[in-house]
This record gives sequence, structure tokens and C-alpha cells, in this order.
Amino acid sequence: MKIQVKRIYEKKSPQDGVRVLVDRVWPRGVKKEAAGIALWHKEIAPSASLRKWFGHDPSRWTEFKKKYRQELESNEDEVERLKEVMGNDCATLLYGARDEAHNHAVVLAEFLKERM
Repeated sequence: MKIQVKRIYEKKSPQDGVRVLVDRVWPRGVKKEAAGIALWHKEIAPSASLRKWFGHDPSRWTEFKKKYRQELESNEDEVERLKEVMGNDCATLLYGARDEAHNHAVVLAEFLKERM
């Protein structure tokens, strides 16, 4: 399976495969009809407290990754639900953050790839 990450604000592509929004909050300015997603899986996103603590501060990235992975490990039902929706071909995890390198979708993709 190929797993990729992409900002939801980027243009849809046939190479996206199954598109899953993995943000807890719906991205501003994106119409649900135009998003082209198979699932809005907000339950897989970081907890509100972790998201607020991180605040997309790159200096907290290493600790954020560790804490979010712990949340994912204790949320196995939602991880399995996501894997089922993604199937066996190509899947794109969508997020709204501006920082393409320091966001939870990157951590989630790594986590999933390790378990495939």
C-alpha cells in the first residue's frame, strides 16, 4: 500500500487514491462537497489538548511525535478503522496545517507504514 500526505487545499489528483481527512477540525474555506474525501476521520487526529500544546511549534516536534504515537497506540480501534477505509492500493491522508513537515499527518503516515 502506498500512503501519502497532502494539504487538503492542494488540487485533487487521480494519484491520491482514497482521500481521508485526518484533522479534528474541518479546514477553513473547504467545502465538504468539493473535498472529495472518503472519510473525515477526526477520531484519529491528536487530542485537543495535545494539538493545543504543540501549536505547530517545530521546537516541540520531537516530543509531539512521541506523544501522538502514544495516543495512536492506545487508539487501536480507530487505527484499524482507518486501515479498512484505506484499503490496499493508494491512500492520501489530508490535513489543513501550513507546515508540510511538522504536522500530525506525517506522524500518522509513518505509524501506519510501520504496521503494514
